[in-house]
Amino acid sequence: MVVACSGGPDSVALLALACDADLDPVAVHVDHGLRAEHADDAALVQEVAGQLGARFVLAPVLVEPGGNLEARARDARAEALRRARVDTRSSVVLLGHTQDDQAETVLLNLMRGAAGSGLAGMAYQRDEFVRPLLAMRRSDTHAICAALHLPVARDAMNDDPAFRRVAVRRDVLPLLTDVAGRDLVPVLARQADIMREESAFLDELAVAAWPDSTTSARALRELPPVLAQRAVRRWLGPPPPSRAEVARVLEVAHGSVRATELAGGRVVRRSGGQLLVEPR
Repeated sequence: MVVACSGGPDSVALLALACDADLDPVAVHVDHGLRAEHADDAALVQEVAGQLGARFVLAPVLVEPGGNLEARARDARAEALRRARVDTRSSVVLLGHTQDDQAETVLLNLMRGAAGSGLAGMAYQRDEFVRPLLAMRRSDTHAICAALHLPVARDAMNDDPAFRRVAVRRDVLPLLTDVAGRDLVPVLARQADIMREESAFLDELAVAAWPDSTTSARALRELPPVLAQRAVRRWLGPPPPSRAEVARVLEVAHGSVRATELAGGRVVRRSGGQLLVEPR
């Protein structure tokens, strides 16, 4: 197993659990070069891996400065982890997202105007990526690291409210918890599980109606609106498109416009009666 290990408590705890379960983990540290402490983080992960008896791999990537930094860093990290999985002949990549991360993701997607697939949050497994800690709280991973006396890195970016996820974690979720009078993290996580089951069922219907073998604009136009919207969301994949973005793609299918730009640096256009999604 490849374990994506940033050096934070979540990923360090995941590495410890993977070692305890005899999964022969390879700790892969993706170095984005975005933080002054990146060399220290890599050294810390290497130290922890050695302490736990795991192999260590450093995977440097280049993320140029500019807009949408979080999304571009995430894409670069995912690609580096895919390469590491192949290079190490590992079966899957383990990610250290917790139940708290799931709750934050649901709120972020709600703020974006994402539909059911967005409110389903993060899947336990998507392709080669597996999130085994989605039922575990962030406090649990901190406790594991403390109990095992494992050093962890502190990312200053996790305290910067300029990043929307940090603002949700620090301000929005605590406020909603106070208003609700109960811990909303497990509530949001349960809602995500329900939405994911329903979303999977609707995806099956959408695939049957608009299969991957065709991107015909005409076939999409002929679907009932609900299935057409679902087919577009599934076709575009992550990050989950907003309702407005789905509506614009359907306008392209109907011929109202020839192309539309989407979040994440993508463009959908129509050519020869087919819909194409390409980098901007």
